[in-house]
Amino acid sequence: MSRRGPIIAGAIVAVVAVLAVFFLVLPKMNEVTKARDELATAEAHETALRAQLASLKEAQANAPQVKAQIAKLSNEVPPTADLPALIRLLTAAADGSAVDFFTVAPGNPQLDPTGSFSTIQTAISVTGGYFALDQFLFRLETLPRAAKVTSVSITPGGAAPIGSTANSLSMQLGVEFYTTDTSAGPGSAPGPTEAGGA
Repeated sequence: MSRRGPIIAGAIVAVVAVLAVFFLVLPKMNEVTKARDELATAEAHETALRAQLASLKEAQANAPQVKAQIAKLSNEVPPTADLPALIRLLTAAADGSAVDFFTVAPGNPQLDPTGSFSTIQTAISVTGGYFALDQFLFRLETLPRAAKVTSVSITPGGAAPIGSTANSLSMQLGVEFYTTDTSAGPGSAPGPTEAGGA
């Protein structure tokens, strides 16, 4: 038995070593691997959060310019049709242009096919000299409200007004004005609509 003693002792030591590796080392290695995976996930999440923070800081820095652009756009495309203010703007443009005669006939607001704004088709008639009509077009182009001229027709308007040496011209315009009120139009409830509702 003396020869088998060291072999049995060696076998026992080997079994204990294998059991120690299996029960002590492998679970710790799995915990280390799991901890490394969690660390990598946390680092990726931190990188994403840092990028989001940088984006938010940039948005905060640009906020005054964006607010100014939104205010300008809100003036150009108001939240309601506000036809009385539109007529006052056009009348002021006509008065400042020294035209002889001016009429405006705004139509009912019509919802755009995209559903995001309404269009107000407006017929404008102006009579006056060449330079007065040119000045009116310039003032129409520079109105604080967004406008798109869709048609222009200029015809001789007849004799010159008393005290004028220039012949009169008559100009007919088709102009579109806009509002973000998607409920505007016949049969709709007055006032602006809330986002997402119509």
